[in-house]
Amino acid sequence: MVKKIDSIAVNYIDEGEGEIVLLLHGWGANITLYAGIVQVLSQNHRVIALDMPGFGKTSEPPEPWCVDGYVDFVIKFIAAFGLTKFSVVVHSFGGRVFFKMNARENLPFTIEKAVLIDSAGILPKKSFRQKVSLRLYKIGRAVMSTKVLHFLYPDAVDNMRRRRGSADYNSATPTMRATLVKVVNEDLEPFMHLVTCPTLLIWGDLDTATPLSDAKRMEELIPDAGLVVCEGAGHFSFAEQAPKVHAALTAFFA
Repeated sequence: MVKKIDSIAVNYIDEGEGEIVLLLHGWGANITLYAGIVQVLSQNHRVIALDMPGFGKTSEPPEPWCVDGYVDFVIKFIAAFGLTKFSVVVHSFGGRVFFKMNARENLPFTIEKAVLIDSAGILPKKSFRQKVSLRLYKIGRAVMSTKVLHFLYPDAVDNMRRRRGSADYNSATPTMRATLVKVVNEDLEPFMHLVTCPTLLIWGDLDTATPLSDAKRMEELIPDAGLVVCEGAGHFSFAEQAPKVHAALTAFFA
């Protein structure tokens, strides 16, 4: 299904009946990846999930967005359905959107429960080596961007970016690359204590993108939170340990 929000045609699904669960996906993903979760929850709930701008079948934002840009958009998407209360299930980048949305004042809706699966939001601390590497990269980029060197070596800066950039960064379009840079450099830890609804954290103990230490920190900061650890799973624990995750979701929303 498609719904137009601010001239962006949003691809979404709306399945099941009952109390509403809104699903927000991770960076580089789309709603098809979460079909198992949708199937389980839609047995007793109405599940609404969207491809956020720049992902899946939804077009990119008109300009690079920060997290607040996505929050504004998701709030408008929610308003288009007239929702006044619902729960959320978020994964990775979707957690960033949730934390900042939840922190907004005078929201026209109530978030009743939250499930955070391998959620992003805590800014990793850089080691001394990482700081030095970043500094050298910035110096090198500045030098190779000068008029003469750029003329002699036109691909040098792009090659440097590709060597340093993550898979998500290198595979993204220019707009989404700029968006990714804005998104990942924001620390959302100060907003986590504002999550007052019952919250379930589901995490892979082998997650390297958002390590288990992030989950334990969130469990400390969120007043009413519990943690389920999926042994042997990584950043996509909901797919790697699907039976355990589905059982946890069913129990939490029962």
